Amino acid sequence: MELGTSAPPGSARMTFTGQAGQSFGAFLTDGIEFLLIGEANDYVGKGMGGGRIIVRPPDDDAGDPYLLGNTVLYGATGGELFCAGRAGERFAVRNSGASAVVEGVGEHAAEYMTGGTLVILGPVGHNLGAGMTGGEVFVYDAGIRLPAMVNAELVDVHRLSGEHQLLLEQGLRLRELLERHAAYTGSIVAQAILQDWHDALHRFWRIAPKADVARIENQHEGTLAARA
Repeated sequence: MELGTSAPPGSARMTFTGQAGQSFGAFLTDGIEFLLIGEANDYVGKGMGGGRIIVRPPDDDAGDPYLLGNTVLYGATGGELFCAGRAGERFAVRNSGASAVVEGVGEHAAEYMTGGTLVILGPVGHNLGAGMTGGEVFVYDAGIRLPAMVNAELVDVHRLSGEHQLLLEQGLRLRELLERHAAYTGSIVAQAILQDWHDALHRFWRIAPKADVARIENQHEGTLAARA
């Protein structure tokens, strides 16, 4: 590797088992992969700028859905998190660049988020995306519960259904993250969604700041006009 280049994720892999304490994987950087077979307390991935954190239950786990504590990915600027379980409250607060897939979160997730991509494959608490100015959140919700969890005056909430090119691109981005989540964690939730992808895609909501959505749509329309 040349001086000044970033190491690819997984250049150094470390496996942990059992229960991790506070701040597991905090300030993780490029090239490092942490696999935790167990569960962790608060502040997992705090301030991480690169690398990858994978959390999954043991093979003989009884099925406790919560694997992560509160305030996961606080202030993260990069890297990835894949967790085959739920996280607590204030998930990805002030996240500005990390990508993550989890299977449920508590209240105040994505608060003050400025960048990155989150995928939530389960229930969410109230106040999702409060103060959010960038990035995107995908939430799997077979019903219509999700809109009541966000402030619709500040963020755009829409289903991933339709033939608009932007929706197709968002769906491809989402599927790629789900495929990796299933591969890294063995998540049966992700596997079930992928097996029924044609119908499951329409059960996802996408949440993003209204100003950011308008800017991207204008850029997209301008690109199409230039090609015409």
